This record gives sequence, C-alpha cells and structure tokens, in this order.
Amino acid sequence: MNFTPWTLLVDIGLVSLLLLVGKFLRSKVKFIQRLFIPPSLLAGFAGLVLGPEVLGWLPLSGQLGTYAGILIALVFSCIPLTSAKATSKGESRVGRMWAYSQAGMLLQWALGGALGLWVLSLFWPLNGAFGLSMPAGFCGGHGTAAAIGEAFSRYGVEEMLSLSMTSATVGIIASVVIGMWIITWGASRGKAAFLARFESLPPELRTGILPKDKRSSMGMASFSAISLDSMTFNFAMVALTALAGYGISELIALVWPVLKLPVFSCAFIAGLGVSWFLKRVKVDEHLSRPIIGHMSGAFTDYLVAFGVASIKLEVVGRYIVPIIILLTVGLLFTALYVFWVGARIHKDYSFEKSIFTWGWFTGTMAMGIALLRITDPDSKSGCLDDYALAYLYIAPVEIALVSLSPVAFAYGWGWLFVTVCAVAGVSVLGFAAFRGWFRK
Repeated sequence: MNFTPWTLLVDIGLVSLLLLVGKFLRSKVKFIQRLFIPPSLLAGFAGLVLGPEVLGWLPLSGQLGTYAGILIALVFSCIPLTSAKATSKGESRVGRMWAYSQAGMLLQWALGGALGLWVLSLFWPLNGAFGLSMPAGFCGGHGTAAAIGEAFSRYGVEEMLSLSMTSATVGIIASVVIGMWIITWGASRGKAAFLARFESLPPELRTGILPKDKRSSMGMASFSAISLDSMTFNFAMVALTALAGYGISELIALVWPVLKLPVFSCAFIAGLGVSWFLKRVKVDEHLSRPIIGHMSGAFTDYLVAFGVASIKLEVVGRYIVPIIILLTVGLLFTALYVFWVGARIHKDYSFEKSIFTWGWFTGTMAMGIALLRITDPDSKSGCLDDYALAYLYIAPVEIALVSLSPVAFAYGWGWLFVTVCAVAGVSVLGFAAFRGWFRK
C-alpha cells in the first residue's frame, strides 16, 4: 500500500470509529465494566482482528507502529508542560512510597533483562534484550511499550514493539483479573480497611460516563478566538516540543552515531527547556495545564489502540513459549514483591497501597486507581497523594531506563545494565531499611 496523507486520515478515522464502539461497549456491557477494560484496549483488539493481520476487513495501513512512536513523543512532550512543583509533607509516607515503587521498578527491569540475557537465550535463539519486553509492558504499560519499541527499532530490533505491546496487553488483563481475586482473598481475611462492592461504585467508575453534576470544564481559554484559538496555542506548544525532541535526537545521532536516543526522551528534555523558557518570558500563564492534560490523555488513547492493532502475530507466535515463561515469571515476581514488601514498608493501609501498586506494576496507573477505588472508595488511605509526589522522583529514572537500555544491549553492555538495575534496586531497599521505614 502506498502511504499518502489520505492513508493517515483513513487510519485515524477507522481507529476513531473503533474507539467509539469500545466506549459504547464499556458503558453498556457489565462484563467489560467489571474488568475495567478501557475502550482504547477494546479498539486495539478490534483493529488487530479486523485489520490486515487477521481478517483483513479494515484497510488499515502498515504504519500503525510508527503512529505509536509519534504519539508517545507527544505524550512525553506534555509532561513538563503540566508538571507541578514538588512539595514536602514532612512525613515518611512519601519516602516509603518512593522507595517501594522505585526499587520494585528497578528490580522488575533487572529480572526481565536477566531472564532474557542469561536464561531464556540458552534454550531459544533470542535477542539478548528479549526479556526487557516484560518490564516495558508491565510497569510502563502500552506507552512505555511503544517507547521501548521505537527505541529498539533504531537499532534494528523491530520485533521489540510487538513483544512489548503483547506484554502490556497481557499485563493490563492480569492486573484486573488477578487483582480482583486478590481483593476477594484479602477481604475474606480482614486485610482491607474499606471495601466497596462493585455495584456500590460510582457510575463514572463503572461506565466511564460522568453524570451532569460531576462534569467540569476542560480548561480555561487565554486568547480570543478572533486572533488565535487557545486550543491551537496549546497544541502548537506540544507539537513544537515534540519537533524539538525529534531534532535533538537526529542531531545527537549525527554527531555521535553510536548514541541513538529515542525521540520521546529527547522530547521530554526539550519540554523541560520549553517550560523554563516560557516561565522566564512570563508566557507560561497562557498555557492551560488542564487542556494539555486532556490532549495527553487523547494521545494515550490513540497510542494504545494503534499499538495493540500493530502487534505482529507472526512475531508473537515465533516466541510464544519463551514469552509465556517470561510473563509468568514476571507476574509471580511482581505479586511477591508488591504484597510481601508492601506489607512491611507501608506504615498504614498497606493492603490498599499494595493493590494500587499491583495495578500500576502490571497494567497502568489507571488500572491501579480502578482497583484502589474498590478497596478505598473514599480515598481515605492517602495512597494517590503519596504516589503523586513520589512519582516526581521516579519518572526521571523510568525515562532513563527506557532511553539507555537499547544503547546498552545494542553495544553488548546488557550485563552491565542488568547489574546496575539490580544493585540500585537493592540499594534503595537498603536505604529504606536504614531510614527505619520497614516494620515487622
């Protein structure tokens, strides 16, 4: 198929239709509501089955994976433009959440890297970076899966996108299915402090549709539409930041060819510079953080749909046995870490905070919030407040993991990457023990 601008319109239009159908199913089908399956994932599955990969009923192009790479760059361009300043609560709760989450993330990456590099490759002819598809899909979700796929494709490892997207899809399903079982198990043993039945959850959480009394404005306009629409201004700043990230990535590759940084990480760096510049010239007040936040959400919805629809089933079939082993071990390790360490590091409401982290570490933050709302419907545990502050310090490490892992494995330093992740993860837990954050 010859790719033209009209091909782009066809792809976006068809995926938009699938997103709307997915939204309709989420609002009407109880089974989908109980599993908290997002419409973007339903759209991705439909695109995969109805598209050229299986039935061939929808004329989707072969560029869906490229769209995912562009969309993740736009998402990371939004982050510095919407981030708030970190504030300290003067309590150890945020520190405990940071140590717990940061160590778990590093150890998950170390485990995946070690399995692919030193275990699975002994029995199958795999690329040494094969195991990284597990943490990229689990802890990062489809967004990080797209990022790691785009980063590795610059080094010729094209199958990493399909493998990571598969891991993310399995993870998001496991996060809810296993998470709901764990919630039932914990409730029967009195571990949950505030438990709500599914039927008692607010309608907006079950169906995803806000009632009229809970709807709010998506953002404030800073300009008169007679000059430049405010949406145009905000989108232009995001697009300019993404373009700057692409330029930085290409410039680094030109000056230092061995270092092929992914566009999304360069877009994040460019966003920091753009945010600083706008504050210096006192133009940042015209940015609407709610509008940019909604744009980021829209980019993410399309990213998930395009990413899942772009999975190459031939690649998954070729690696089906090692990927089953990898994901099974990853789920077992994550469950053990999340609930065993969580019960010992959190001072209060450890079950609620652990179930949120399970949803985050296997699916997405949205899945973690959905599970948390079942165990803590009135947000009394303070989990999300602690997470929001802790993640300000976790995000740079996550970006570094995705950005540097392709470089390390491409040049034979995978063992060093795995060792550093393992040592860093254990060191964070050691620091937490030194601060007295563990309890019996």
